[in-house]
Amino acid sequence: MSSPLNPTALDTLFRKARSYNRWQDKLVSGETLQALYDLLKWGPTSANCSPARFVFLQSEAAKARLKPLVMGSNAIKVMTAPVVAIVAWDAEFYDKIPQLFPHNPEARDWFAHDADVAHQTAFRNSTLQGAYLMLAARALGLDCGPMSGFDNKAVDAEFFPDSQIKSNFLCAIGYGSTDELFPRSPRLAFDDACQVL
Repeated sequence: MSSPLNPTALDTLFRKARSYNRWQDKLVSGETLQALYDLLKWGPTSANCSPARFVFLQSEAAKARLKPLVMGSNAIKVMTAPVVAIVAWDAEFYDKIPQLFPHNPEARDWFAHDADVAHQTAFRNSTLQGAYLMLAARALGLDCGPMSGFDNKAVDAEFFPDSQIKSNFLCAIGYGSTDELFPRSPRLAFDDACQVL
């Protein structure tokens, strides 16, 4: 691989990156969303299964559909963010495996005939892809505000009716404002979170 990123890039992706609650009045273009996906799609997933599906809510009307389905102060975040991504997963992701894993198209059967394995794989890997979304957004100069306080079943009924696609989490995307930005919370030290065996 290449050499390590410089400290400024590491600050952008991790050390100085924050979860934003409020946003500058600055649009995120469709071209930027395309660039965002074109970065995040390269992140690894099991058998390259790529189960995540993304719905980018950019219009006021689309965000208004989501607003009553989120909890508490998340409604303000939804309506003020330039974009809110619904990070979702396709329960039948395995149908794309012959396209995405062409050296072993039979890998489809690893998942297609075991609902538990398919569910675990789709949920785990869509979560990974949601994390790639946030890293890609930060790499492009955007800020993020991930949210899990919402009614998954209601979101699925509103945005994915009669579909095998299910919501995982939400992520506001835009240019963060320091208004109502909480102080940085601590993280666990290496010795508290890690073992080397």
